[in-house]
Amino acid sequence: MEFHFAYSTNAYLRFSIEEALHRIARLGYRGVEILADVPHAWPAGLLEESVHLIRRTLETTGLTISNVNAFMMNAIGDPRHSFWHPSWIEPAAEMRALRREHTKRALRLAKLLGAPSLQTEPGGPLPPSMSRNQALRLFYDELMPCVELAEQLGVYLLIEPEPGLLIERLDQYLEFADRIGSPYVGLNFDIGHAFCVGDEPAKWVGLVASHIRHYHIEDIAADRAHRHLIPGEGAIDLRSVLEAISRTSYKGWITVELYPFVDDPDDAGRQALQFLRLLVSSLDTCD
Repeated sequence: MEFHFAYSTNAYLRFSIEEALHRIARLGYRGVEILADVPHAWPAGLLEESVHLIRRTLETTGLTISNVNAFMMNAIGDPRHSFWHPSWIEPAAEMRALRREHTKRALRLAKLLGAPSLQTEPGGPLPPSMSRNQALRLFYDELMPCVELAEQLGVYLLIEPEPGLLIERLDQYLEFADRIGSPYVGLNFDIGHAFCVGDEPAKWVGLVASHIRHYHIEDIAADRAHRHLIPGEGAIDLRSVLEAISRTSYKGWITVELYPFVDDPDDAGRQALQFLRLLVSSLDTCD
């Protein structure tokens, strides 16, 4: 099986989108995940000229978009957590609307850029005053207008389970996705996140393969704390994970996500790609 590795621009928060794309291409990646947030492609403030610039730079570098990352919302500057808030399940309707309308704009941007999918957060942190059932109903109600738009545009809307949020385990994702029942709602399988919550990634790849439209890959330490590490520097058996992926019919992108490495995203991305290529080469040898 041939693996297609991309790199997320969320490691390049200190660079413009144009510079980030050129740097990622020079590292040897053929795919890129575009961050729909500042300073790269915040949809609410993105001029038509900026969309054209991204397109031209993609053509120049030969990069293909693996996914649009609509999870992070640094542009809002919420002091609680700039990635998680505003969430889908805020007690205040106007805060939920910020997340919903951002996702709609990001879906339209994905269509303009020719991206196959975008991912969003799995609900958000459960507010102390809200039951889990109430939160799930809110998430469903707020997400459905985005699901309808995704179906109209032909862009996959992916839910990414994350430790500490409403949907953090893969069985929870399956239950929620079954309730929605749309072919354009899928799973962004973050390998490190699954490991953090005790869902062994190599086991779950096969169990949820029909839902997976995109992967995030990083490593996690043996204590399973949610801190992204360069692949090969943690405790995940990534060899077994790639073997599991190779046994499925997945033909899409596996995006390296190393947003904590903003101090030197080039070196982190280079190390990740070298490790993954060597790992894939060893899998080919065994075959």
